[in-house]
Amino acid sequence: MAPVARVLALAASLAAAATGCDGGRPDSVLFNVSYDATRELYAELETAFAADWKAKTGQSVTVDQSHAGSGKQARSVVDGNDPDIVSLALAPDIDHIARAGLIDLAWQARLPHRSAPYTSTIVFLVRKGNPKGIRDWSDLVRPGVQVITPNPRTSGGARWNYLAAWGHALEQHGGDETKARAFVAALYRNVPVLDSGARAATTTFVEREIGDVLLAWENEALLAVAKGKPVELVVPPASILAEPPVAIVDKVVDRRGTRALATAYVEFLYAPAAQAIAARHHYRPRDPAAAPPGTFAPVRLFTVDEIAGGWDKAEAAHFVDGAVFDQ
Repeated sequence: MAPVARVLALAASLAAAATGCDGGRPDSVLFNVSYDATRELYAELETAFAADWKAKTGQSVTVDQSHAGSGKQARSVVDGNDPDIVSLALAPDIDHIARAGLIDLAWQARLPHRSAPYTSTIVFLVRKGNPKGIRDWSDLVRPGVQVITPNPRTSGGARWNYLAAWGHALEQHGGDETKARAFVAALYRNVPVLDSGARAATTTFVEREIGDVLLAWENEALLAVAKGKPVELVVPPASILAEPPVAIVDKVVDRRGTRALATAYVEFLYAPAAQAIAARHHYRPRDPAAAPPGTFAPVRLFTVDEIAGGWDKAEAAHFVDGAVFDQ
């Protein structure tokens, strides 16, 4: 079937379906449970998708959204929050939902780039003028430097922050994990408060003016700078490649009859228009044409696979009860 015919056939099937709902939600309304730092991004993406769908089918759709720390959001889905789509900070949070039987275990194979339509990295936000002279990860462990970062127990961004610091330490010490542990421990001794999510940590740093440096998603840091706050962006020479993934929640979309619409939505995230929106909100798009040269600062990126052997090993070594973070 040709693409246009496929879209029209889907539109017809949706129009014919009864407006069944969970808790009063019509099947023309999708629900996206996302992580803390994507509010502005998904507000525009969801408006763009609705307009695109209306132009193709004549049908009106709405995509509602919810935001909090990624780990907290994943637990809410397992506990009964019923989204059609999840767009979380890292793959283990979606794996947690999959292990509960709500998402197919092979979810990452459904979409390009392991179901991560855009990437990011971890950078520093410092006070105007950079009074502490912070340029690289090693500066974060100096005495008298207060570091703001959220809690890896509840925040996916915080786990990216932690692993970025871990990766730097491994590189600096020739892969010596004992020295890497000492570095990360010294860094967290400089953390006065652990917020529950990335946006809360940004508020602590920017609005409450606590700390000398914020470890942040690149988009969060650039958003604060764009708002004219008295802060500056510092991009370290090396950081981690962060790949926030998306997935449809199989049990929910099958129960509600929204699988086709939810699939159209997550596929739209890879379209040129959506990729341009991601770049505009300071995420690194998968499509290079979506961001003009010079949009993002150069940074050497290492991966979770390279520094920890993948997310399964990273979670077991660093984030389960009694692992390195607890120590």
